[in-house]
Amino acid sequence: MLGADGFGFAPEGEKWIKIPQIGRVVIGEDVEIGANTTIDRGTLADTVIEEGVKIDNQVQVGHNCRIGAHTAIAGCVGIAGSCMIGKRCRIAGAAMLLGQLSICDDVQVSTGTLVSHSITKAGIYTGFFPVDAHAGWLRNAAHLRHLDELAQRVQALEKLLQQKEAGHG
Repeated sequence: MLGADGFGFAPEGEKWIKIPQIGRVVIGEDVEIGANTTIDRGTLADTVIEEGVKIDNQVQVGHNCRIGAHTAIAGCVGIAGSCMIGKRCRIAGAAMLLGQLSICDDVQVSTGTLVSHSITKAGIYTGFFPVDAHAGWLRNAAHLRHLDELAQRVQALEKLLQQKEAGHG
């Protein structure tokens, strides 16, 4: 489906009011779009798919997105509204991109990765965290953010311990 309304609603009291979607979908040359892929038109600006882009089946492209030239997007990817994806990117299957972020040129996103912030440096990005009960997941995620710092502290302590043992040996 090309040019459907984006998910544009604003709360008003206890109900939701639809925001008019008046942008377009602009598709460049040599673009391929797979079956059951949805590309929403822009709210005010256009949703743009630049030349040479290849989009697999069952991909969701939200309103106001821009997908850079020669980018390839595999099946079941979800791209929330107002994402800007650079040129020559590769987005693997079932990856999810949160709204209003940017991905620079030449980025590869691995299968099942949740992209929750903008990517400003070319490279390969992977983010996978196994399912867990919510409270346990929150605890582990908080610890994971400091894992590198903890590993460095352990290495420093091990080195200090080895030096002490060598001195008393």
